[in-house]
Amino acid sequence: MSLIKPNSYCEFVATLESDNIHKIYHDTQYGFSIESDNELFGRLILEINQAGLSWTTILNKQENFKSAYSNYNIDHIANYGYREINRLLLNKGIIRNKLKIKAVIYNANKVIEIKNEHGSFKSWLDLKTPMNIYEWVKLFKNTFKFTGGEITKEFLMSTGYIKGAHRNTCPIYHKINKLNNGS
Repeated sequence: MSLIKPNSYCEFVATLESDNIHKIYHDTQYGFSIESDNELFGRLILEINQAGLSWTTILNKQENFKSAYSNYNIDHIANYGYREINRLLLNKGIIRNKLKIKAVIYNANKVIEIKNEHGSFKSWLDLKTPMNIYEWVKLFKNTFKFTGGEITKEFLMSTGYIKGAHRNTCPIYHKINKLNNGS
């Protein structure tokens, strides 16, 4: 067994069995473009909930989050009130943090405003694409709640808006490039 610590997520998952949640996420989701506003928002929900916890915890609860948060339906989440907040706080399948739950609801309302102005959450993100990470972080901090530097960076990297999800030696890096280039 090697004592050398992997330098990247790509190197880490290369050592894992094909049914490992990290390997599945890396090979099928991480760095891939997401077209659906609801799925983009779902990824933001996961990133917000990961703050202070391991990504393994979030990956293990990924389906629970989707179910608990109305299949990531932004319009439904934006209308969550006292009853839904309590339901989420009692749900052992997700992270039961009131600040994170309220941030998700607030952010859903902000995404609706963005959609009303730009047509979609994705369109808004696409318009901002040439920005550097510092500009992105500032934009997210000014727009959303519970989106610090690391959350913003991971959200953007995991959805393909900024580079760095995969090393250029990773087969998934080449798969994503082919998908993005229409090959």
